[in-house]
Amino acid sequence: MEQLRIGFLAAGSIIIHRHALELAQNPDAKLIMVYDPIRERAEKLAKTYGMKVAASEKELINNPDIDAVIVATPNSEHARLCIAAFEAGKHVLCEKPMATSLEDAAAMIRAGEKAGKILMIGHNQCLMAPHLKAKQLLKEGCIGEILSFRSSFGHGGPETWSQDNGPHTWFFKKDKAFVGSMGDLGVHKAYLLPWLLGSDFVEAGAFIDTKAKRNEKGELISVDDNAVCILRMANGVTGQLTASWTYGAREDNVTVIYGTKGQMTLGADPEYQVEVLLNNGEQARYKVGAMATNVTQVKSGIPDLFVDCILDEMPPPFDGMKGYKALATVIACMESAASKKICAVRNELP
Repeated sequence: MEQLRIGFLAAGSIIIHRHALELAQNPDAKLIMVYDPIRERAEKLAKTYGMKVAASEKELINNPDIDAVIVATPNSEHARLCIAAFEAGKHVLCEKPMATSLEDAAAMIRAGEKAGKILMIGHNQCLMAPHLKAKQLLKEGCIGEILSFRSSFGHGGPETWSQDNGPHTWFFKKDKAFVGSMGDLGVHKAYLLPWLLGSDFVEAGAFIDTKAKRNEKGELISVDDNAVCILRMANGVTGQLTASWTYGAREDNVTVIYGTKGQMTLGADPEYQVEVLLNNGEQARYKVGAMATNVTQVKSGIPDLFVDCILDEMPPPFDGMKGYKALATVIACMESAASKKICAVRNELP
């Protein structure tokens, strides 16, 4: 296979600003076709990159000239489309959260295995330069044994970034999104922290609320806009995860990790994105490149990694099981908020 031939299922902001943009610069990728239920969006993207416009999802998925598809639809469509793509013999890169239930996520994983095709989830935070540097330093033991963490991801909300911007955005509708800030932003931390710290989440306690965001009718939206969660890992590390769509003044993507020798702060200083402060007063600060934000995008590396994994026949580092466990963490937090109890994270496939 000289080039990986790719189709896009959706022409929304994440396709425009990440997947299509990055793949168009990759000589090993060829952009073939796009489908979006709003045809004008598909036509605009197709014109930019010289693609064909599919009249239906089925036309794109069954196109023999396509090797792989990227699924970036509303969350409620992920499982159905990914499974259909596997049944048509395609590799799949799916945006997060991978599904709206653990049963659907498991079905996606099994469909990919049955087809012998790659399922990769768009876990872009792991490839951000500050997080890569942090993982290296933690592996070297720079702050000793990890004890706890606190990690936040918040901004002013998706309604200013989504293609269907405004209070009618699909992100605000439970039947399409399934979950709000916790699924949009919290899920990033739900996969990032286990990757950084080397242990899965096993228990969750959470307060998840809708405080401010309103729909086109002026009513509070049907999904959450704020989440505060306490999590325990299999290795005993505990910490706090916060997600919000109400941080309107400034985006917050800061993680602090505490160890027996000191602490590490990620994303707090715009210039020195990785800072290490030891208990003895020694300090190290690293210029490693910026975090991506909704305002300032940086190359994610996810689409290129997807291409490399397929062409080089390598298992993807951010596979379906990692996506499943991140979703399981989100669901455990939601269950805790609803029941007002500590809930187990169901990391095993049903």
